[in-house]
Amino acid sequence: MQRRTLVVLGVVLFAAALLWLIFAVWPDWLIDAIGRKKTFVTTLLNGVTLGGLYFLVASGFTLVFGLMRNVNLAHGSMYLLGGYIGYEVAEATGSWFFGLAVAFLVIAVSGILLQVAIFRRMEGDELRQTLVTIGISIIAADLMLAVWTGTTYQFDTPEGLYGAVVLPVISVIKSSGAPVFIKYPMYRLTVLGVAVAVGIGLWVFLNRTRVGMMVRAGVNDREMLAASGVNVQLVFALVFAIGAGLAGFAGVVGGTALSIAPGEDIRYLLASLVVVIVGGLGSVTGAAIGALLIGLAEQFGLAYFPTYAVVLTFVIMVGVLAIRPQGIMGTR
Repeated sequence: MQRRTLVVLGVVLFAAALLWLIFAVWPDWLIDAIGRKKTFVTTLLNGVTLGGLYFLVASGFTLVFGLMRNVNLAHGSMYLLGGYIGYEVAEATGSWFFGLAVAFLVIAVSGILLQVAIFRRMEGDELRQTLVTIGISIIAADLMLAVWTGTTYQFDTPEGLYGAVVLPVISVIKSSGAPVFIKYPMYRLTVLGVAVAVGIGLWVFLNRTRVGMMVRAGVNDREMLAASGVNVQLVFALVFAIGAGLAGFAGVVGGTALSIAPGEDIRYLLASLVVVIVGGLGSVTGAAIGALLIGLAEQFGLAYFPTYAVVLTFVIMVGVLAIRPQGIMGTR
């Protein structure tokens, strides 16, 4: 009880200090120590929104790998393929939202095919799943390189989400006494909002719906669930479709925020692995916490410790595993 009280007190103090850093006018000594307030706040927002993007990718990976224990190392390829498909559809139709919907549906169907053709035949054999999906990701990467070449593609931000919004955060105060407020891209804030909505939706789906209860029951004891009259394979195919579709969805969202290019599949696969391991297998809440930690570590590392930016992510993973091997929100 005392330990929990100390943890809660520490969280409250940290939150209070963070709010002060965001909304207070910085004294000169703090600027000399950390740098400009605008840099700090922008880096913080970049980390949070990047964490939101990582969560969109890792949420599907959480369903497939963390919950169902299917090792799908082609998840990054689904992200990249979804981005390419969404780009082509958006360019052909002029509708970013239509491209987003098509990318989700096409990658969801590919996920069903992967579950039926591969994972259904290799249930419980993690090594074979790993090797086969690595092979699929390599072949997919070569095929995408042949079709879309090594060109970097950038989506046009949809109308209504373009531009920047003025935040109620003062950057500096001019000599005239007029405050200067920080601006931030509207689209990146939208990505964060979408990530929050997806996270809430997945949590409700898994914990408050009949299908979600079937999924959790099927993972623990599929024979008993099948004996109760539930089509376990159909339920698993549905979950795999949602997980794959979220990867395609994230490909369009991420391609608009950043870009689509060869190599992004490996980057987001590694990010998803780290997020799921840090957050805990099968936990949507844990994936959100892990994505936030990794996003913040990357952005603050790039801004303040560029030489060691890549190392920070793995330091977090090693630290979490050393203290809590099952992950922050995982169960033994």
